[in-house]
Amino acid sequence: MKKDLGVKPYVFPMPVLMIATYNEDGTVDVMNMAWGGVCASNMVALNIDEDHKTAANIKARGAFTLSVADVPHLEAADFFGIATGNKMADKFARSGLHAVKSGRVDAPVVEEFPLTLECRVAECQHTAYGFRVLGEIVNVLAEESVLDEKGKVAPEKLNAFVFDQFQNGYYAIGGKVGQAWKSGAGLMK
Repeated sequence: MKKDLGVKPYVFPMPVLMIATYNEDGTVDVMNMAWGGVCASNMVALNIDEDHKTAANIKARGAFTLSVADVPHLEAADFFGIATGNKMADKFARSGLHAVKSGRVDAPVVEEFPLTLECRVAECQHTAYGFRVLGEIVNVLAEESVLDEKGKVAPEKLNAFVFDQFQNGYYAIGGKVGQAWKSGAGLMK
């Protein structure tokens, strides 16, 4: 029997994504974001509060990078969700991580995160549901250590983790359990 839980944002898993931007003084800002993701083959959508430092940086620079956080850097990733760039000017420096300038957009690439999407702002939207940034993916950077023999990202090597909105936990992604567009093909007959 199912129990009624009311209106909750209960979708699982939720990706743990790191939005990296430059502040007005050129320093790096990184924000942990769970409410967003891919919305087209070359687009991402970020649903963030407009009062975040990251939102101001995105509007000023017209660019950002979006990285997948990995288990070895969980502490820094969580810190980026706790600390606000509006009150902590040295937020990124405190993390101990390192960044380099993207070669394609006016945003930093955090060196320790294994997968990064370089994005150009396509549109900023103000809706009844909040502030949304649509970003065009102009390139993807991946550490060679997370690639398989065909040069594709191997999820088990990515070592990513996801956010649980039920109890506010983080969970490492497990092993492969099926093949998309094949596991259910037998039911087509």
